[in-house]
Amino acid sequence: MTTIGNAPAQSAPLTESDVPALPGRTMAQRELQDWVNELAKHPELWEHHINHEGGRRHYASVYRDSNIDVWLLCWNTEDDTGWHDHDISSGAVAVTHGAVSEANPRMNGEPVHRVVKAGRSFTFGPDHVHRMVGAFDGSVSIHAYSPPLWRMGQYSIGPSGVIRRMSVSYADELRPMDEQSLVEKSTDRQLI
Repeated sequence: MTTIGNAPAQSAPLTESDVPALPGRTMAQRELQDWVNELAKHPELWEHHINHEGGRRHYASVYRDSNIDVWLLCWNTEDDTGWHDHDISSGAVAVTHGAVSEANPRMNGEPVHRVVKAGRSFTFGPDHVHRMVGAFDGSVSIHAYSPPLWRMGQYSIGPSGVIRRMSVSYADELRPMDEQSLVEKSTDRQLI
């Protein structure tokens, strides 16, 4: 198991026999969401990766094969991914503890915000640009991507509104590239 981001390796990697059944191909958004919701029901497979200590964001690769990439992310309110996309991958996120805030950029306007609480999930396609933060300290989410992540686009939005995209490796830690964090801007949130 690849553990990244200030969390110690805890156990051997999960195998295909450990995780919910997989179709052996790239998954559609809805089936990816159903799959991550099923994994969320089995905390014995991933809860040992939960870590909110040390003042840094913790995240761990839980499972990866040629069709899916699965990560566990631990969130506190100061954790902020910055604006990003997932290149050619669709994704699904299941929130297992607390809540996460997602924002989507909007031309000529403030970003659209929503808060996703524990027990809820959402999905998105490869064209989706967003930014995520922990809505509460101690939040946890499971993210699944199909096809597996190889690279992502990270964005900065300058004071004049000019948007720039930088291609980054899937293993790079996402963080804000612009001047103002989502935590400072997020005031209007839609609960789901």
